[in-house]
Amino acid sequence: MSSAFIREQDDIVREDLADRPVSPHRNLVTVEGYAQIEAELARQHAEVERATAADDLHALALAQREVRYWSSRRASAEVVHPIADKSHVRFGHRVTLKLANGEELSFRLVGEDEADPAKGLLPHVAPLAKELLGKASAIRSRRSTRTRRS
Repeated sequence: MSSAFIREQDDIVREDLADRPVSPHRNLVTVEGYAQIEAELARQHAEVERATAADDLHALALAQREVRYWSSRRASAEVVHPIADKSHVRFGHRVTLKLANGEELSFRLVGEDEADPAKGLLPHVAPLAKELLGKASAIRSRRSTRTRRS
């Protein structure tokens, strides 16, 4: 075996990327969240094809890691359809809190992968969401909004 052949093997950049961590929580998703998973999976499959065609080993490794992650998330997804009964705070509901200073904070309780607090999408595993889930919905009076505990 020539030393040139060995050197070529040593020069190949090997991209063994660790898998993205997967949450230990139930993978509850809204209908929209499941569609986002499907779209991301399709996007990553296209990225695998692009990286393969371009012989871009780094991009290929990244895309393959993403495909593994999103495939896992799709396989474990539990789609929760909206519940019309708004008497208690539930997954998928929009919640509006009135703070002591009068400011209102509104968000929707969604799955972890679809969460985006800047867009008002709070993951159901966030401490605030956990505290509110199952509580009676707010009762509005003329003076303020209060949350009753059930």
